[in-house]
Amino acid sequence: MAITAQMVKELREKTGAGMMDCKKALTECDGDMEKAIEALRQKGIASAEKKMGRIAAEGLVASSINDKAGALVEVNCETDFVAKNDEFKELCQCLADYVAEHNPADVDALLASTCEKCGKKIEDVIKEKIASIGEKITFRRFERFEGNIASYIHNGKIGVLLQTDAKDDVLMKDLCLHIASCAPEFLSPEDIPAEVREEEKRIEMGKEDLANKPENIREKIVEGRLHKILAQKCLLEQGFVKDPSQTVGQLIEGKLNIVKFVRYTLGEGLEKRNENFADEVMSQIKG
Repeated sequence: MAITAQMVKELREKTGAGMMDCKKALTECDGDMEKAIEALRQKGIASAEKKMGRIAAEGLVASSINDKAGALVEVNCETDFVAKNDEFKELCQCLADYVAEHNPADVDALLASTCEKCGKKIEDVIKEKIASIGEKITFRRFERFEGNIASYIHNGKIGVLLQTDAKDDVLMKDLCLHIASCAPEFLSPEDIPAEVREEEKRIEMGKEDLANKPENIREKIVEGRLHKILAQKCLLEQGFVKDPSQTVGQLIEGKLNIVKFVRYTLGEGLEKRNENFADEVMSQIKG
């Protein structure tokens, strides 16, 4: 029986399995949809879609640098145990390598791309990993820079990608370590949006220790505080982590300029699992 694209699409929608797996199952089952579904379930491939509703806030931050560009990616799974799995680590590194080499427009474009090594869509590769590893896996985000690039990954939990206008491997490594440690949000004060400044000012103006002071005095005190607070958000204004007596701006003066940087913290902004092991066991017993 001829296997049509519509049949493959239908089976994929019902099982969440990859297109090639769906086509193979239909071919082996002579086009019988129910038998193909059963075959995929027996192989564990059809379980991927069911896992997509779970919380995935663990995982890894990974980086890749080639001769023209560098990439930083975050890939999430459900547990720290899987994040330490070699198969999951390999997947994360392959995704980082792909981003660095091919420069996809966004996450959707990446997922729709074809992996050169296996000839499958990356979305399907990830679904196959979900089936084999047994947890929800999501490709959350990436950043890619071209030019003089350095990166630093701390225990797979914090990642930094840096672009500079000149090459200095030692200094660039130190800058990445500093960014990972001190978590600057902006490069310089000029990069701070007006809304951020206004919000910080509003908070300071409302503090109790200023409540009884005249308005003009409060303004002057807050102005001084605001300068310090905003300076700590800016990479060039921060005291260098290895020598706080000089700022990062002073450290790099005459050596190179920082073009841009990005810092990822694994799972930031994502919902976390808060159940402990004992609670999980009890819920299963009661269920």
